[in-house]
Amino acid sequence: MLHLLWLAIFGLIIGALAKLVMPGKDPGGIWITMLLGIAGSLLATWVLRAMGHYDETQSAGWIASFVGALVLLGIYHLIKRAKA
Repeated sequence: MLHLLWLAIFGLIIGALAKLVMPGKDPGGIWITMLLGIAGSLLATWVLRAMGHYDETQSAGWIASFVGALVLLGIYHLIKRAKA
């Protein structure tokens, strides 16, 4: 149970930092920000495991999760721009 709380706090911090750095209007409030950070961490973990940097028991750290969240936010902005 404590792991889920830590995951939520971690996701909120990473998502907020990604929204702070990425220019433009970003979607959602606290829940979307939290999900953005968690999804960025999962993306970074998956990519870095595929590249051989992590083994099966490791997950992405702060910097890799931040970069993953920035990638997802960038993809969102590209899709939003294409629709406009």
